[in-house]
Amino acid sequence: MNLEINDSNVHLLLPGKVAAVAAMFAEDNHCTMLEAMREFYKSAVYQQLEHEETKLWHLGAVALYEMWREGSH
Repeated sequence: MNLEINDSNVHLLLPGKVAAVAAMFAEDNHCTMLEAMREFYKSAVYQQLEHEETKLWHLGAVALYEMWREGSH
């Protein structure tokens, strides 16, 4: 069994992280989860998260949300 994370399988880790980050955004910004997810998917943080070599997939939702908030969303 191959347990290595790479660009071809990192996407398997993302749905839970995206949902958690979007939930925080939705609560803070009084919007729907769908709106929050759309905003996060458009963000630079998500663009980096998609690439294994950035290692952002190691971070939890709170850290990712803070990174997103610090940048422009």
